[in-house]
Amino acid sequence: MPVYQTLVVSLLLTRLDYGNATLAGISAALLNSLQSVLNAAGRSIAGLRRSDHITVTLASLHWLHAPERITFKLAVIVYRFLHGTAPRYLSDQLHRVANMPSRSRLRSASSNRLDIRPSRLVTVEDRPFASAGPKVWNSLPEHVTSAPLLPVFRRKLKTHMFQHSYKDSVTVP
Repeated sequence: MPVYQTLVVSLLLTRLDYGNATLAGISAALLNSLQSVLNAAGRSIAGLRRSDHITVTLASLHWLHAPERITFKLAVIVYRFLHGTAPRYLSDQLHRVANMPSRSRLRSASSNRLDIRPSRLVTVEDRPFASAGPKVWNSLPEHVTSAPLLPVFRRKLKTHMFQHSYKDSVTVP
């Protein structure tokens, strides 16, 4: 079974995760479609029927739900931006609160927070990376955002998101 699981992860989930940071703010119907693909893959790996409950299986596979996968990717891109390893075109879109002259005396200036651009239309203007990225980053706890290296950050982020995602539904050993 591990070979089949590896195939599903390498062929299906990598396609699902590729570029999913552009999916920030999509409708609930589209998120449900993505989640349906994840659920079908989990059922296929576990040998479950369509009517079987999938939450325990997804937790045992250590897979995040579709919205959390998108949030994970956004947070990793923001981390890379803050540490100078993201593409150059992103550097004009994000701004640290500490670097803004009007906010340099605030308490938030000493933190790792990013400026969130104000928007008039919540459904349209909150989708671009310049809005979605800082919102995701600022929502993360300090122990996650203060990770010194990308692998450490990814591990802490996934642990945080996994606990948040499955806190009420499943206890995973």
